[in-house]
Amino acid sequence: MKRSTRAVAAGFTLFGFSLFGAAHAETVKIAFIDPLSGPFAPVGQNQLKSFQLIADLANKGKWAGEGNTMEVTGFDNKGSPQEALTQLKTVIDQGYRYITQGNGSGVGLALLDAINKHNDRNPGKEIVYLNYAAIDPDMTNAKCSFWHFRFDASSDMKMEALTSFMAPDKSIKSVYIIGQDYAFGRAVSRAAKEYLARKRPDVKIAGDDLHPIAQVKDFSPYIAKIKASGADSVITGNWGADLALLIRAAKDADLKANFYTYYGITTGVPTAMGAAGADRTKIIGNWLANNDTFSGKEVVEAFKAKYNDDFYAAQTHSIITMLSQAVKTVKSADPVKVAFALEGMKVASLNGQVMMQKSDHQLQQNLYIGTWTKTNGKDVKYDQENTGYGWRMDKKIDAYVAGQPTSCQMKRPAG
Repeated sequence: MKRSTRAVAAGFTLFGFSLFGAAHAETVKIAFIDPLSGPFAPVGQNQLKSFQLIADLANKGKWAGEGNTMEVTGFDNKGSPQEALTQLKTVIDQGYRYITQGNGSGVGLALLDAINKHNDRNPGKEIVYLNYAAIDPDMTNAKCSFWHFRFDASSDMKMEALTSFMAPDKSIKSVYIIGQDYAFGRAVSRAAKEYLARKRPDVKIAGDDLHPIAQVKDFSPYIAKIKASGADSVITGNWGADLALLIRAAKDADLKANFYTYYGITTGVPTAMGAAGADRTKIIGNWLANNDTFSGKEVVEAFKAKYNDDFYAAQTHSIITMLSQAVKTVKSADPVKVAFALEGMKVASLNGQVMMQKSDHQLQQNLYIGTWTKTNGKDVKYDQENTGYGWRMDKKIDAYVAGQPTSCQMKRPAG
């Protein structure tokens, strides 16, 4: 009888541990709200797949602790702030507590404002915004928020690194700036002029154009202006179809200027450049597949094998790694606890150690300058879009070089 009682007690104990384990195993659901249709769909689809591949790796490796898993689901905002707000309401209604977005700072600013208001009105149901690519500096300065964490470098950080790279090159004498007419495009234009004036006051600004985002189908008139200006260099923050069409028009017009881009790596642009962009198109970014140690090659190869596509959004790795570590640390997926855990956190990502700065929630990380060039099986091993061309790493720029002061006055909830 005693043995039977002990056996039953043991059974209840085991059952109790099972329930305890089940109760504490959580699926961290992340809503990806970005373009999955329209002109920027190829970029959004690539980045959604990037998140999902890294989430799979995290789940297999138990990055978030025993039993906890990451799940990323796409919601199409068609590149529109209004559609993004509609999708935000949908994901909140479906119980999502984490969102990620990156394609367009205009969209990002709209989401940030809506999330701040939602969290103020709904204590206990807070949403955390994991920003992977919306890089308007205001988002970690005047409009910073406890609920927002940016995992890409801001446009000012990238321009600081890019102009530091350009400054010693005395062949650069005349620069033309062109970008999309919204918050990010205007931020790039401002920073390019300010930072070049500080580092190379002798460089002439030959022109400064902003064009409607996702509306220009023929960039040949803009290229004609650049050609007529005599500029030897072009700086652009364009991305997606707007950059692909700009590069294609430059190729068709045989424009010889060097292009300094933020997003030459994004889907569709490599194909548009092809051989014509070789040795003349450069990029400033947070990681390159052809880095000095080929860090991340396992991810690059797994992504290619699974999707027949190119992995380039290293910040997806930083997000999943850091979020997993936060969940594991606080033993909870509660957004408030996780947000506090993210502040000041350091983890190893594809581009080395990264740190989430507590003062403004801007990730501090190494940046890279690369040049589009023919693969050679050595320092340019990985191509893009089966073109036979890829990004050669010219220089790794330490995080502190690109660091910027912040005007953020963070308001935090009670800890």
